[in-house]
Amino acid sequence: MTGETTIRRRALERALERGTMNQVKRLLNAMPAAEIAHLLESSPPRERHVLWKLVDRDSEGEVLSELNEDIAGEFLAQMDVAEAVDALEDLDPDDIADLIDELPLQVTREVLARLDAQDRARIEQTINYPDDAAGGIMNTDTITVRPDITLDVVLRYLRMHGELPKAMDSIFVVNRQDEFIGTLPISRLLVSDPDMTVREAMVTDIEPIAVDMPVAEVANLFERRDFISAPVVDHQKRLVGRVTIDDVVDVIREGADHSLMAMSGLDEYEDTFAPIMPTARRRAVWLGVNLLTAFIASAVVGLFAGTIEKVVALAVLMPVVASMGGIAGSQTLTLVIRAMALGQVGVSNTRYLVNKELAVGFLNGLLWCLVVGVVAVLWFSDVKLGVVIGAALVINLVAAALAGATLPLLLKRMGIDPALAGSVILTTITDVVGFFSFLGLAAWFYA
Repeated sequence: MTGETTIRRRALERALERGTMNQVKRLLNAMPAAEIAHLLESSPPRERHVLWKLVDRDSEGEVLSELNEDIAGEFLAQMDVAEAVDALEDLDPDDIADLIDELPLQVTREVLARLDAQDRARIEQTINYPDDAAGGIMNTDTITVRPDITLDVVLRYLRMHGELPKAMDSIFVVNRQDEFIGTLPISRLLVSDPDMTVREAMVTDIEPIAVDMPVAEVANLFERRDFISAPVVDHQKRLVGRVTIDDVVDVIREGADHSLMAMSGLDEYEDTFAPIMPTARRRAVWLGVNLLTAFIASAVVGLFAGTIEKVVALAVLMPVVASMGGIAGSQTLTLVIRAMALGQVGVSNTRYLVNKELAVGFLNGLLWCLVVGVVAVLWFSDVKLGVVIGAALVINLVAAALAGATLPLLLKRMGIDPALAGSVILTTITDVVGFFSFLGLAAWFYA
């Protein structure tokens, strides 16, 4: 956030506190659309709707395109057809395509009817691809040239456009079948001899992005090659659009949000200030899943109720074993999920990764079994108890490392999101293994 925007934001907050709506409206509409959207997302529902009513009609569409899907859908649902169509018709086709799922059917028809045939085709092309593929995030506003024309002709052609697409650092070169051939960097266009042909000046070592490439791989490609934009081609190698760096930044942020939120069973688009009842319903499902896993762990403990009655200290120390296993497993799970997201885990290195994590788990198990074992002996004056908890810690930390390293790989192979399901399954494994090893060893030693 720039210094000027920060000053305006603070002035707006003070005006809101004083209730001077005219000043609030003036300050609000002086902010960029992205900052207005951020302010709306950061406001409780009642205040959010007051602010939305103060947004100028001419800015509504742009602000909607910057909002997360849930909030944008909420505002669109409250607008009549004419107002929604007016707000959206001036947006780029790619922005309309992003909002299309949130629009009522009548609004969708009206918006599409007002667009020219080319823009309608661009929207239809974009929505045919899944959101998690390159085709789902690409822009269709490309500028293409043939290889046999001169750079002087290209320059005159660009001047005819008046305004260039955003984040355009290269012009794409295609043949008569619209098959991608190479790129003509704007920097090279500006400094080269105008009489050169595009074929002489273009770059041909750029590998285009396949339209069905997962967005995570697209983001990794941009990171490794420092792209600002990259061409997207279909299965016949025909150019269908381009991915730009701002699209990739959105992918990276959404990926980070997804990984963070999914580990707690939340949607990455979770509205921080959503109403109480919808929020409670969403979280109740995840709490129910966790309750089920807790009952499984409790059932294991119940198997050894007689042993716990004989040695009450076991009940005091049980959480230590489960907690250490849970933390160790979470460390490995997070590391592996991150490596998978970065494309660092493959067939060739999976065995090394698993063996490494097993070794780390075993070494940490030895270290902390000595520490916890000594503490248990000093606390309860019972050497057997120290041996039991020490051995259980080693077993659980090794099991946690194995589970944390292999679960994401197995879940991905099964088509299940590791970030969403991994933490629940891991917690169940470490609790069950921890309790069973600790209480099982205790039952054997104290028999």
